[in-house]
Amino acid sequence: MNAALPLHDAAENAACEDSRFAVPTMRCAGCISKIERGLSEMPGVAAARVNFSAKQVAVSHAPELTEDRILRAIEKLGFEAQILAENPLAEDRGDTARLLRALAVAGFGMMNIMLLSVSVWSGAVGVTRDLFHMLSALIAIPVIAYSGRPFFASAAMALRYGRTNMDVPISIGIILATALSLYETITSGPHAYFDGAVMLLFFLLAGRVLDGMMRDRAREGISALLGKTAPGAMVVQGDGTTVWTKAVDIQPGMTMLVAAGESLAADGVIEQGQSGFNMSMLTGESDPQMLGKDDAVLAGTMNMDAPVHVRVTATGRDTSIADIARLMDEAGQHRSFYVRVADRAARYYAPAVHSLALLAFVGWMIAGAGWHQSLLIAVAVLIITCPCALGLAVPAAQVVASGALMRKGVLVKDGSALERLADADRVLFDKTGTLTMGQPRPIDTDGLSLTEKMVALALAQSSRHPVSQGLVRALVREGVTPAELSSVQEMAGDGVSALWEGIAVYLGRAEKAGAHISTALTIGEESQLIEMTDMLRPGSKAAIAELTQLGLSASIISGDRIEAVSVVANELGITAQAGAKPEDKVETIKRLGDAGHKLLMVGDGLNDGPALAAAYVSMAPGSASDVGQQAADSVFTSDSLMPVVLAVKAARQTGRIVRQNFALAIGYNIFAVPLALAGMVTPLIAAIAMSLSSLIVVGNALRLRGAAK
Repeated sequence: MNAALPLHDAAENAACEDSRFAVPTMRCAGCISKIERGLSEMPGVAAARVNFSAKQVAVSHAPELTEDRILRAIEKLGFEAQILAENPLAEDRGDTARLLRALAVAGFGMMNIMLLSVSVWSGAVGVTRDLFHMLSALIAIPVIAYSGRPFFASAAMALRYGRTNMDVPISIGIILATALSLYETITSGPHAYFDGAVMLLFFLLAGRVLDGMMRDRAREGISALLGKTAPGAMVVQGDGTTVWTKAVDIQPGMTMLVAAGESLAADGVIEQGQSGFNMSMLTGESDPQMLGKDDAVLAGTMNMDAPVHVRVTATGRDTSIADIARLMDEAGQHRSFYVRVADRAARYYAPAVHSLALLAFVGWMIAGAGWHQSLLIAVAVLIITCPCALGLAVPAAQVVASGALMRKGVLVKDGSALERLADADRVLFDKTGTLTMGQPRPIDTDGLSLTEKMVALALAQSSRHPVSQGLVRALVREGVTPAELSSVQEMAGDGVSALWEGIAVYLGRAEKAGAHISTALTIGEESQLIEMTDMLRPGSKAAIAELTQLGLSASIISGDRIEAVSVVANELGITAQAGAKPEDKVETIKRLGDAGHKLLMVGDGLNDGPALAAAYVSMAPGSASDVGQQAADSVFTSDSLMPVVLAVKAARQTGRIVRQNFALAIGYNIFAVPLALAGMVTPLIAAIAMSLSSLIVVGNALRLRGAAK
């Protein structure tokens, strides 16, 4: 939301309220412009911001301006809407499914009508031709009625309030072509254009389905993040008993009993107990933090070691994890260059097409062609100017490039990300789990005897701690077998103790030494430190070198300690910022963005979610948290960092193909529209020409199948 926008009238000098509305009938960039401009001009509205991916609009308004009035204003702009009062982060996922069903029906109808049309084109006349026309009508009319609903409903809503959009000329062209074809069929005319009308509908739906499939992947990070919060908790009653309570029913002041291995359902303060908590959501470090009485704990963090009593301080929308979700939601509303171009073009498209068609009809009537011929020419103009090729220019290239990258292990979730990735000039890397593997391992075990290794392995296998698990992996690879222990006990945040052949043994956390974590192994009276480190992700040095050659400067931004971050930064020869919280990362990205940089953020943790959403474009490794994967525009599954380079190269090639597609689509219109105006094109030929232009664009996009090399 643009909170800096000036308030109007009643909103001036008043505290603003924020409301969200679902607007599922938004179809194009013109809809975005119409809603934002229309609402911003409404007295009492400070700002209106459309999130096209989620089909929502967020409105900042004066308290006296009710949500019902805003809802009516959206409807008067020509859009169906509903208030999102209960869940402001909800989204409609059914639109693409409905479009896909409509596409399937249109495709089935088109193939059958084309088969019937072949006989007519081959020279069928008289009763035979009329029979094929009638069969085509029986197929086409229900297909057009069903598959054309997305266009007809949108056009009807716009016209109802005296407005127009891109669906109006499309609907008029389809309806007129169908009506004329039905007239020709009833009067035994030589031509019917059912095939052209259904073909037009099929290609239009194909463009919307491709675009919708990309958009459906754009906002899954928020639901994944909120899913980290526990659905409920054991709440301590006045008599000391506990009762399971849903998260929505938990109130500040209640006391939760959080067992080891459970996530928190609300923010709070520890009243009783001590335990290690996985705080990677905020710090990016997998190493749990020891927290005790009076320490704050946050919803979504996991209690690792021992049960604790937590007094609730914030629930629901007021928790820190909900704040991070809102950061992601607001930061993720990107507006690409091509969308901005379409935004401006959409304002003039419908009036221009209507004017051309009307000019053709009036001109040919004046020339004495008669209403039938004049109307055919006007319909041909409407069909031939259909922006199908322009609509496919971007999504077709993005889908093909995304498929090529997927085969190379890069999953692109948002098609516009390829466009933004091609323009990136700087890359920010998180450290733990991104530049490094996020799997601690011992630096050197040669100083341990076989007996010590066996005892260490046995103790480490009794702990879920990431450092212990890293030690287990290293020792198992060496072929070490665990010793037999007794009286094994894991102490909350302190380590594991046991007896080995009657001797007390212990494996636990020691003081951090420089850039590394030291784990203490004690057998009887003897004790020594095992230093752990996190190895660099394969290909890190080569990837950063290639990114530099491509013009992207690289640096690190991490929530980890300065000592650990410096080691990685020095090894890779890049600059670094350590100790960064989620809001710090977002602020850094905003500051660099304001300075003119187009940032690529590569991160993996819960704490990287807002930064991944706020960046100009973002990527995450396949080992990332659910939130990191969902918030990022793309995910690479390889352990290597080289897919980042691969994606940048493919994105730049995709940009070149998209520009070529635009040139082809515009060139088609420059060539075809004058022919239609001159009466040299029938509606059928217009539909075929429009379809061929779409096929040419798609064919050019298919060159990207080898982009990921």
